[in-house]
Amino acid sequence: MRGHFVLMKQSTFRMLITVALIAIAACKGTGGKATGYKTEAVARGVVTMTVTATGTISAVTTVQVGSQVSGVIARLYVDFNSRVKKGQLLAELDPTPFQQTVEQRRADLTKAQVDAANFQVTLNRQRRLVAAGLTSQADLDAAKTSYDGAAAQVQQANAAMKQAQTNLQYTKIASPIDGIVADRQYDVGQTVAASFSAPTLFTIAQDLTKMQVQADVDQSDIGRVQVGQIARFTVDAYPEEEFRGKIKEIRLNATVTQNVVSYPVMVDVPNPDERLRPKMTANVTIDVAQVRAVLRIPNAALRFRPDTASPATSTAAARTPAGGPLAAAIPTGGGGGGRRGGGGGGFGGAAAGMPRPAAQKKAQTVYVLGADSSLKPVQVKTGITDGHYTQILSGELKEGDKVVIGMQTSKVESAPPPGGGRRGF
Repeated sequence: MRGHFVLMKQSTFRMLITVALIAIAACKGTGGKATGYKTEAVARGVVTMTVTATGTISAVTTVQVGSQVSGVIARLYVDFNSRVKKGQLLAELDPTPFQQTVEQRRADLTKAQVDAANFQVTLNRQRRLVAAGLTSQADLDAAKTSYDGAAAQVQQANAAMKQAQTNLQYTKIASPIDGIVADRQYDVGQTVAASFSAPTLFTIAQDLTKMQVQADVDQSDIGRVQVGQIARFTVDAYPEEEFRGKIKEIRLNATVTQNVVSYPVMVDVPNPDERLRPKMTANVTIDVAQVRAVLRIPNAALRFRPDTASPATSTAAARTPAGGPLAAAIPTGGGGGGRRGGGGGGFGGAAAGMPRPAAQKKAQTVYVLGADSSLKPVQVKTGITDGHYTQILSGELKEGDKVVIGMQTSKVESAPPPGGGRRGF
């Protein structure tokens, strides 16, 4: 009797383990399997095409103040962030060697003037002697030549003295504009060498209440950018705030960096509180096109392609004639624009504001979920995209239609830990 009870207990235990294993396998078999379609209703709204770029903030007018002569900096009258006026003294070089040069040139001028006066006396004497017939014409010509040479020496000495005086004035460096000292390169005691080019001592920003952003726009987007368009940008110093400006100029001096061609676009930005500072990095967004109150669909709807093995798709295929819209909608060589990004003809999903140039107006296929959960392919023509939604230009879509944007999947249930079933039983 006791042995029969043990056999019954073992049989029951094995049956319970078998049932548990079957349940676990069933859970694993159904976990993560597609159970339906995710949809979104077609609605009206705003679609704004944008072009993005990175730029640098600078003052509208920035002047680099240099030195015309070489020398040792004797005094500095301004420092970083100093506000200066036009003509204000900024720095001064040691004037001693330049003063000595002026004195030397003045002495040379005096000597040249004395020599010229002596030759003039000789010339006048020769003229009287020639008139009296006491000397020859050759002596008169020689005296005149000597006087002309002395007069030229006077002019040369006078020019050298003026040059020395000008160099002496260059030792005092003044501000050419009203503004703020943004940079200072030298300290007192340093030697300024101006042999080949004028070294920059100060950088002065004229007016920090009016700034500009130089945004480098890629050549593929520059055709959409126009003067007068609104540009929005953010800076790392104020990540939660968006600044606005207007495009002032599109320059032609393109730059090539690693085979990427970009054009500088200048954006005027008001800065009344002077929070924006020179050399800040700006993340610029330019609104190049905008449409309002238009039918729009998610870009995911342009990317979606049904699984031919699913029951709903099989039903839709059975209801669609061979070679009909559903067959034509399935891309065979990457021609479906939605697969490349899903916006504005298929390119906008990869980067905002970049529709596919060659096939923007070509018809594309989206799928509408019917009342009986079957898919209906619909041909549409798309317009601009903002990277999330795409404008519908024409087609059979109506406001409120549910377009399929993806597949719904059930949650995957985790399997019990090893050996957990035996302890539970």
